[in-house]
Formats: sequence, C-alpha cells, structure tokens
Amino acid sequence: MTSTAAAAPASVAKPDGGAAGRPLRGVRRKWTEHGLVFIAPFLLVYALFLVWPLVSGLGMSLTSENITGSGGEFVGLDNYAEAVRDPDVWSSLWNTVWFTVLSTVPLVVVGLVLALLAHQLRVVQWLWRLSWFAPFLLPSGVVCLLFLNMILPSGFGLADQLLATVGLTPEIGWLTDERYAMLSIVATTVWWTVGFNFLLYLAALQAIPAHLYEAAELDGAGTWKRLLHITLPMLRRTTGLVVVLQVLASLKIFDQVYIMTGGGPDESTRPILQYVYQQGFTGYRIGYASAVSYIFFALILTVSLVQPLLSRRRAEEAAK
Repeated sequence: MTSTAAAAPASVAKPDGGAAGRPLRGVRRKWTEHGLVFIAPFLLVYALFLVWPLVSGLGMSLTSENITGSGGEFVGLDNYAEAVRDPDVWSSLWNTVWFTVLSTVPLVVVGLVLALLAHQLRVVQWLWRLSWFAPFLLPSGVVCLLFLNMILPSGFGLADQLLATVGLTPEIGWLTDERYAMLSIVATTVWWTVGFNFLLYLAALQAIPAHLYEAAELDGAGTWKRLLHITLPMLRRTTGLVVVLQVLASLKIFDQVYIMTGGGPDESTRPILQYVYQQGFTGYRIGYASAVSYIFFALILTVSLVQPLLSRRRAEEAAK
C-alpha cells in the first residue's frame, strides 16, 4: 500500500510590499518617532518664506539687479566693495548704532525700576501693571503720530508746555534740530517699548524665592542691601537677555524715524534700514540694496553671538 504524501500548502505572500516596502515603512516609522511628520508643515513654511528669500537675496546682492527688471548681470563683490566705500552707508550705520546706545540704557534701567515699583505695590497692582505695559500694545504709527502731533510740536506741544511751567520757553525744534531729533526719537521709543522689558523683569522678580528676603531681613539687611545682594544678582540672567533683545530691536529701527523725521534733518537720524529702502525702492538698485542689507545682517549676527559667549565665559569662571 502506497501512501501519498500530502502536498505542502503553498505559502501565501502578504500584501506588504515585500522587501521593497520595508525600507519605506522604516523611513515612515523614523519620521514618526522623531516627530518630523508634525514639524514638516512648519519646515516647509520656514524654507519657503525665510530660507529661500535669504538665499535669493544673497544671490541678488552679487548682481546688478534693478527693480524695473533690467540689469541682473553678475558683478561679483562689486556691490560690497561699493558699499564699503560709500560714506552714506557708514553715516547711516553710525546713526543706527548711536540710537542703539542712547536707547538701550534707559530701556533697561527704566524697565527695571518700573518692575521693582510694581512688584512692591499692594494697591490696585493690575492698574499699575496695565498702565505701564499698555503703550507697548499700540502700533508704531499711532505712537509716532501721538508724539508728532501732540507732544513734540515746537511752541505748543506738551514738551514745550511742561518747560513753560518751570519758566522756560525755548520752543525747541524737537524734530527739526539735529541736536534734539535723535533724542526725541529715543524718548518716543522708550515710552513705547519699555513695557516689554518691564514685563520680563516683573516675571523674574516674582520667581525669586521669598525665603531669601526673609533670611536677609532676619540678618538685619535693609532695603538697599537686599536690592544689591539679592535682587540684582538674581536678575543677572534676565538683564543679559533684556540687553541682547533690546540691542537687536534697536538696531532694526525704521518706523519711528521714517514717520517722525524721514531721516532728517540733513540725514542726521537716517538709519541703515532706511538707506537700504531708499536704494532699493527709490533708487531702484535692488542688487546694491541687498549687499548693504547683508553687511548689516553680518553686524546683527555678530551682536547676537556675543551674549551667549559672554554668558558661557561667566558660567565657566563661576564654576572655577
């Protein structure tokens, strides 16, 4: 009797794509595990609206591109060489740096003082905080028109009226005199933007442990000693952050000058960004304006890298 062996069932292939499908699943799993699927839309928008304009502008700065569509020939570093020799570039850059120096110190100091006062107040704290932070919420155009039409007009503006109350009637040309135009823009900027620094300092003050002040008070430390030996050292990192953010913001000044003085009188307040605007959209020299803007970008990048290096050096010295 012969036995017939049962035929082995044929293996059924699973519709998984075989070996060719496994790498695809591995890539998909890796993207999911690292969260790349979720940030892909942001990366696309970031590349489209930031990376591509950055690269495109850099290429444009190497050409004689004109806003009218003519030109566009490759000129290499000629635009950069011309910018280095252009006295208007250096004067505009100096105005920008000078404004940054004049505005940074009061914005940091006034923001700290307002935060200390608001932190100590016990009556209607919300009203004080709102009143000091509210100007920061206003658009730049509203703030500039407010100072332009109500506070700084010579002879009848609020600034001259306050001087008249103490017996002075100078009728200063706040925006038409080279000696006062930049100071007027600085005063406008301080009133407008100090609320942001105030908010950062107030949040940092509220994070200081209360037991430090209680221990110092038990040791007999007065108000000034607590301020000098507890409050200010605990605010050191916040101060570094405020200084860097304020310097970067001041270097990018444009709105206040453009609305209030137009860069005058005699270009004494014209910042570098306004010069870039004039060269690109008034002089139609897009390639040259791009070169000037990238020189300015290098300056901002240098400033933004200084603070982390200084903070790291302080941390290393403190660790020793």
